[in-house]
Amino acid sequence: MSAPFPSDLEIAQAATLHPIVEVAEKSGIDEDRLEPYGKYVAKVVLDETTTAENARKRGAKYVVVTAVTPTPLGEGKTATSVSLAQGMAATGRNAMLTLRQPSMGPTFGIKGGAAGGGYSQIIPMEKLNLHLTGDFHAVTAAHNLLAAMIDNHLHQGNELNIDPRAITWRRVLDVNDRSLRNIVIGLGERMDGVVRESGFDITSASEIMVILSLSTSFENLRERLAKIVIGFNYDGQPVTAADLKADGALSVILQDAINPNLLQTLETTPALIHAGPFGNIATGNSSVVADYVGLEHSGYVITEAGFGADMGAERFFNVKCRVSGLKPDAAVLVVTVRSLKSHSGLYKIVPGKPLPEDMLKESPEDVRAGASNLQKHIDIVRSFGVQPVVAINAFPTDFNSEHEEIRRIAEEAGARVAVHRGVAQGGKGTMELADAVAEACDDVSELNFTYELTDSLETKLEKVATDVYGADGIEVTPAARKQLKLYEELGYGELPVVIAKTHLSISSDASLKGAPTGWTLPVREVRLAAGAGYVYAICGTMRTMPGLSKSPAAERIGFDEDGRMVGLF
Repeated sequence: MSAPFPSDLEIAQAATLHPIVEVAEKSGIDEDRLEPYGKYVAKVVLDETTTAENARKRGAKYVVVTAVTPTPLGEGKTATSVSLAQGMAATGRNAMLTLRQPSMGPTFGIKGGAAGGGYSQIIPMEKLNLHLTGDFHAVTAAHNLLAAMIDNHLHQGNELNIDPRAITWRRVLDVNDRSLRNIVIGLGERMDGVVRESGFDITSASEIMVILSLSTSFENLRERLAKIVIGFNYDGQPVTAADLKADGALSVILQDAINPNLLQTLETTPALIHAGPFGNIATGNSSVVADYVGLEHSGYVITEAGFGADMGAERFFNVKCRVSGLKPDAAVLVVTVRSLKSHSGLYKIVPGKPLPEDMLKESPEDVRAGASNLQKHIDIVRSFGVQPVVAINAFPTDFNSEHEEIRRIAEEAGARVAVHRGVAQGGKGTMELADAVAEACDDVSELNFTYELTDSLETKLEKVATDVYGADGIEVTPAARKQLKLYEELGYGELPVVIAKTHLSISSDASLKGAPTGWTLPVREVRLAAGAGYVYAICGTMRTMPGLSKSPAAERIGFDEDGRMVGLF
C-alpha cells in the first residue's frame, strides 16, 4: 500500500529555502534593489530601468496561463503556472513567475491557501498566504483613509457640494464578513459624523488594488490615485480624490506597496508576487510592474489570469496589455478530465461534498460530452491572435484514455497539447508542457484587441459579449444606458470595459454549461473606475464581500503542539 500523499503545507514546511538574495542573484537582480523582509522574502525596488521598453528589449517570452470555465472542483491554474515555470527550468530555460497575492479572506474562508499545490508551490507558503509584506494592509489603509476623508468633508460643511446619495466609495477589509456588506454609518451624536448608508467590500475588490496592479510606475500610480472618482456632486459632476486633496496621502501609504515581492518555488524558480485584484468586477491579473521586472531578468515570464479565458484572459489582453504595452507570445489553457466531465452536464457537483461515484469511472465519452467548453476557450484565445497550448492537469483518478480524448479534442481544434504532472512530480513532470509552450512562443503572434478604444462604450460591451462570449447581443436597461451616456459626456468614453458576470459559465447564467448559444447578455448597471482606467458593467449579482461558510478554514488553522502552523492547504 502506497504512503498517503503529503499535504501542501507538509511539503512546503519540509522544503529547503534558499536565501532570497541568492534567488535574486540567479536572475541578475542586483542586491541593491532588494528590501528584505526576513531571509526568504524581499521587495524588488523599481527604478528607471523598470519600463515597457526595457522589458521588450531583452526579447524574453511572455506567457499567460488561463483555463476553461471554472468548476467547483478547481482546475489548478496556479499550480500549473508554478509547474510550468519549474518545467522551464528543468528543460534548461530561464523562467520567472508573476502571480497575484492571495487574499486572506478566502484563505480563512474556503481555500485555506493559494500558493499552488503539491510539488508546485510558492514558498514560504505561510507568509504568502498571510500578511507577506503588508501590501494588502497598505491598500486597505489607503482606501479607508479616502473613505474617512469623504465623510469628514461632509461633516465639515461639504464645500465640494457632494451628494451623499451619490457617493460610490465604500470601505474595505481583507476578511470575509457578510454582516458588513450593507451598513449605516455616522450614528450617534452630531459630532460622530453624517448619517448615511454605506458598506464594506473585500480589499481585493478595492479600486486601489486594481490601480496597484495596472500602474506602470510610482508616478503613474500617483496620477491614477488622483483620478479616482468617489461620487458626484449635486450638479452631477464627478468628485475625485484630488478634489478632496487625498491623493498625496494615498501615495505616501502605497510608496512601498508599488514594489513587487520576490519569493521562490519549491525548486527555487524566482516568483514575483504582487497585487491581487478581484477576478469578477476587476482585471484579475497580477501587476504590470512585476511583468516588467520579470521580462528584464528572465527568458520566459509565466503569468496567470483569473478565472477562464472569457474573463481573466479577456481582460489581460484588452485591458492589461493595452496599459503595459506588452504582447504575449503564448497562452496556456488549463483543463482537467473532471472539468470536462462537469461541463458535460451529466453530473451534479456540490462544493464540499464527494464527487458522484460514476464521475470517477473511466469514460472518454463523458469527456467528449464536455468538449464544447474547451473548444470555445481555444477559440477565445485565438481571437486575440495568440497561440493556445492546452495543458492537461493530470489527477491520480484520471485514465490515460481520458487524457487521449482531451488530446484529440485539442488537436482537432488545431492547438498544441501536453499532459503535466507538476503537482505530483514538480518540474520534471512538466517538461512536455514546457517544450510545447517554448515551441508555441517561437510562432509569430499578433495581438488583436476585441474593440477599438474609439468605439462607444456600448459597442465595446457588445463586441466582448458577441465576439468573446458568443452571445447574440446585449440588452441594456434604461438606467445603464443613461450611465453609459453620462460617462461618455464626462470624457470617459475611450476607456476600456470590464464585464462583471458569473465566472461559472461563459454566459451570464451560471447554470449554462459548455459553450452556450442563443442567449443575450443583460447589462443592468454600469460603474466607473476612473483611477483604474475602465468602465465596468454589472451583468448579474456580484458579491464584493464574501461570507464565511458553515465550517470555514479558519476553524482548522493554528499551531500544533510543536509550534508548527497547521490548517493551510
